[in-house]
Amino acid sequence: MEDFENMSEEERLKAENDFLKMKLMLEKGATFEKTDPEVELPADFENKFLKNILEFEKQFDQHKTTTVFDKIGRPAQFKPVNDIPDEAIEDEWLALYNYLIEHGIEVSVNNPAVTSRELYRFTTEDLFEYETDDVTIPGMVSGFVYDDFYPDYEFENSRAALEDGIKIIFSRQPVETLHGYANKITLNDHKDLSEEKFKLIINRFKDAFEDIILNATTVEQCVIEETACTVKGTYSATATLVNETINWNDEWSVIFHFDDNLGYWEIVTVLIQNIRF
Repeated sequence: MEDFENMSEEERLKAENDFLKMKLMLEKGATFEKTDPEVELPADFENKFLKNILEFEKQFDQHKTTTVFDKIGRPAQFKPVNDIPDEAIEDEWLALYNYLIEHGIEVSVNNPAVTSRELYRFTTEDLFEYETDDVTIPGMVSGFVYDDFYPDYEFENSRAALEDGIKIIFSRQPVETLHGYANKITLNDHKDLSEEKFKLIINRFKDAFEDIILNATTVEQCVIEETACTVKGTYSATATLVNETINWNDEWSVIFHFDDNLGYWEIVTVLIQNIRF
């Protein structure tokens, strides 16, 4: 007790933080990595963070649920979407969005084709009735993504074909992780590749050149037929090798399969014309 009383405020907070970490480790199985003293969090910030985690766990363990509408105080000022004229919908959506943020809710969207009117409709007609965990922590924001409720597979697969398929191949950086690939992958003439083998072939391709630049790539077509989706596009790339410059201008296609058990699309085939891997 005497030692504790002689501690500074900083030392007392650090001692309490060690206790809170031990509590989380014993009761919740939490793990904490040792941090570099130069990047260590301020004791007061870490103390608030740890207490918020404990409070979250306490509320979560109670298994209480509520609707989003109740969680944000059952506001009455937001009109039905059909009562809002086109010239006012942007302002009405911004007012609703800001109100949600103030009450710990954020609505986001990935698909640029989704309008402010549709986001307003989704929020007031769908999200307000959505049941969620009744957990309230100061500063905590619960995020809801429109695309999770109304997925646009054509948009999502087209974007994934570019970002996770074509661009990683023509990036100068080695491929370390893959996102959204199946267990067996076809790459041009290479079939039934594991993830590790796929990365090995791609990285070997990159290492053959001093530099690789993807000048341009576009999606030309996305066709979905039941559990198969084929995205096709064009690409223009340049590679340098000693004093030689290689230019590619051709087509590509990325094929997806929808896994019913997992509930999402996986890349199964990447075909890039005019490239030898």
